[in-house]
Amino acid sequence: MLLRAGSGELISDGSVVYAEALWDHVTMDDQELGFKAGDVIEVMDATNKEWWWGRILDSEGWFPASFVRLRVNQDEPMEDYPLKVEGGKEDDSRRFGMGQTTKDQMRTNVINEIISTERDYIKHLKDICEGYIKQCRKRADMFTEEQLKTIFGNIEDIYRCQKKFVKALEKKFNKDHPHLSEVGSCFLEYQTEFQIYSEYCNNHPNACMELSRLTKVNKYVYFFEACRLLQKMIDISLDGFLLTPVQKICKYPLQLAELLKYTNPQHRDFKDVEAALNAMKNVARLINERKRRLENIDKIAQWQSSIEDWEGEDVLVRSSELIYSGELAKISHPQAKSQQRMFFLFDHQLVCCKKDLLRRDILYYKSRINMDDMEILDVEDGKDKDFNISVKNAFKLHCRDTEEVHLFCAKKPEQKQRWLKAFENERRQVQLDQETGFSITEVQKKQAMLNASKQHHAGKPKGESHLNTGRMGGGSVFTTWE
Repeated sequence: MLLRAGSGELISDGSVVYAEALWDHVTMDDQELGFKAGDVIEVMDATNKEWWWGRILDSEGWFPASFVRLRVNQDEPMEDYPLKVEGGKEDDSRRFGMGQTTKDQMRTNVINEIISTERDYIKHLKDICEGYIKQCRKRADMFTEEQLKTIFGNIEDIYRCQKKFVKALEKKFNKDHPHLSEVGSCFLEYQTEFQIYSEYCNNHPNACMELSRLTKVNKYVYFFEACRLLQKMIDISLDGFLLTPVQKICKYPLQLAELLKYTNPQHRDFKDVEAALNAMKNVARLINERKRRLENIDKIAQWQSSIEDWEGEDVLVRSSELIYSGELAKISHPQAKSQQRMFFLFDHQLVCCKKDLLRRDILYYKSRINMDDMEILDVEDGKDKDFNISVKNAFKLHCRDTEEVHLFCAKKPEQKQRWLKAFENERRQVQLDQETGFSITEVQKKQAMLNASKQHHAGKPKGESHLNTGRMGGGSVFTTWE
């Protein structure tokens, strides 16, 4: 005999207990058990109300209790249990109370899961803000405000944002018929605000390093543990608590994908959920892209430190992305003399370097061009009227303000086309950064240059080998780092 107790505990006479998945569980952790809707799970431990331990074939792990439905009778299907038809598809005609289909019931489960996890998440953020940050601020002898910013990032901003978001979700929640809830519009409304997670995710590695440094000192270990106990939080270290926002923003697309799967195209929420799924994928993509860009600034700083005779401001003052690089012949007035140079196109600027005559891996800084003032002009093969010489595979950079003109020649037609495409991508990158508000803080720039300086003095190799661009494809420049 098997019963479901109100506490979530299972009462069994020792027989094997089975449950069937109501919807997919995509694992986020190797300790969790992944499954698809309809899979049969052997429940091995259900003492915890929310998370049970189960087994499917030779795989074991934790899974959310709300994702499954227990069989009251292990030999016969439950009256309200989802039926399967030929091809493994659910029989959507099978109905529950209040005229609900199996798909409606599954949609209810997803909606309940979204609302429930949001409420839990709000409590989690509150515990961090009030249990840790508030207490840390009382101890100016142990923490500076800069340290707290490093450890906790902008988690207080996230907390304020999520409180508004969960209220919006609750307004859209239909308590009587959860499957009729229209929550897609909430995600669409907050998609821009969710971009604040980018700053948090980018800072998270710094938070882990700072915590690792502090927890080598006993007084900080005792202090953090006292904060946890005072707030009655579960027994997890602070760095574990601080990982949650990173996981949360990555889980939204998974939840919305599940919601869309169980939302009929005729449902009033269908189009909004579909749009919300794409929007949250874009938010996650943007966060990943910003993370990549921040990792790149260290490579750019290392590259600059390897260039001999560097003059003027650091590349990172204005740029954070290498768009393209390669060798070109640069032709200058008034003698129209041609010089072979290496060029590195970053967002906002083109850096010109000269190779060492004997050691080709060593580069010397020569000049740079501000791309914000330039327009690119394609030049036909033949005699150029401005420079009064015959050219091939050429293009010009023309300054709108000063009428200054720079003439460049590639060795092959395809190389010229790659450069023209690269200049288009440089402008597109600048525009995208303006639209999304991407920027690098002064602290991040200084830290990158400091790290590069240390590595350079430690004897790292010089020149262009630090920084290489990959091939173009699909209309964009793919940058690779060695």
